[in-house]
Amino acid sequence: MTDPVGDLLNLLDIERLELDLFRGQSPDERASQRVFGGQVIAQSLVAAYRTVPEDRLCHSLHAYFIRPGDPKVPIIYQVDHARDGGSFTTRRVVAIQHGKQIFNMAASFQTDEDSWEHQHDMPDVPGPEGLKSLRERRVEIADALPEAMRDEFTRERDIEIREVEPLDLLRPEPSSDRHHVWFRVSRPVDVSPALHHCLLAYASDMNLLSSCYRPHGITWLHHKKLMSASLDHAMWLHGPIQFDEWHLYSMDSPFAGKGRGFNRGQIFNQSGQLVASVAQEGLVRRLQPKP
Repeated sequence: MTDPVGDLLNLLDIERLELDLFRGQSPDERASQRVFGGQVIAQSLVAAYRTVPEDRLCHSLHAYFIRPGDPKVPIIYQVDHARDGGSFTTRRVVAIQHGKQIFNMAASFQTDEDSWEHQHDMPDVPGPEGLKSLRERRVEIADALPEAMRDEFTRERDIEIREVEPLDLLRPEPSSDRHHVWFRVSRPVDVSPALHHCLLAYASDMNLLSSCYRPHGITWLHHKKLMSASLDHAMWLHGPIQFDEWHLYSMDSPFAGKGRGFNRGQIFNQSGQLVASVAQEGLVRRLQPKP
């Protein structure tokens, strides 16, 4: 019996080689040509967390994707102790393959403290109950795809996703850049607050870049028309997270141009608490001339 969540937890259990040196693996997926960006973000955050006192949680991370990751070889993560202060700790993580940087990240961690509080309200959208999962929607169209793609396209996933305003995957029409997705780890997990942060960081790279596709009526299935990749990723974590419960990812794309798309996201738990904010710029290069 498959256990995608167990596989994900194993993926994030990176190997410690030295005090500040770690080795991560990639899933054995033949269809994958490059490492998923969320994997590198999450493994880097795991590496950083393992060098930080347990009473400090990550409150922000800023990362750049420099080169495509090779899923066939391990990734080495090197952690630099930038600062250990009275209430804040800063780490810099460099991910290396084939002797070159593929990714780097700066992350800041803070002790818990009280302060003034406010937040924007959660958007008023339908809840996850009754919405089709992304896997169910994929199964419905699987027969229209090449047979070699079907198993990978419809397999069970570690993150369950239910879109509030889904596009037709095969025949998308131009739509608003604003969209909403419910997501969570696909089964309950008993892990630390730090690892829940890492799981959310992993999933935060899902769906966000598609925000800048939507006004142009394209999806990632239009791979012959589009070259896309995450260029950078920033995330602010506003508190502890229980990511095996439903969360709403509210996303938009204020700008696209010059072969790039800028995307933003707010993540709320089902109680309406804003638990994280995200921003990302991605490569969205047209491979076919504009009609």
